[in-house]
Amino acid sequence: MEYIYAVLLLHSAKKDISESNIKKILEAAGIAVDDIRLKALVAAVKELNIDDILKSSFAMPVASTTSSISATPSQPQQVSKEEEKEEEEKKEGISEEQLAEGLASLFG
Repeated sequence: MEYIYAVLLLHSAKKDISESNIKKILEAAGIAVDDIRLKALVAAVKELNIDDILKSSFAMPVASTTSSISATPSQPQQVSKEEEKEEEEKKEGISEEQLAEGLASLFG
């Protein structure tokens, strides 16, 4: 994950995402750098549009926790079938497989 964090840091700073820049960040954090992993990451990241990936990751639906907070243990809250359908439709936005494929491409 540290490698990805370094890429995101360079991207947000609008700096070149290069082996040397990532290596400097990781070494400054006291992390031993694996050169093979570093080269694979840089090669994979060059083919990605990081802005689009970040926009799509922020668009993921988040489950609401307010309904579970209002329920008391003595009065269990029943969720209607209509509410369950709405939650399933929200979850269909981006599947976990799609997210995993995107992250896997970062590691080469």
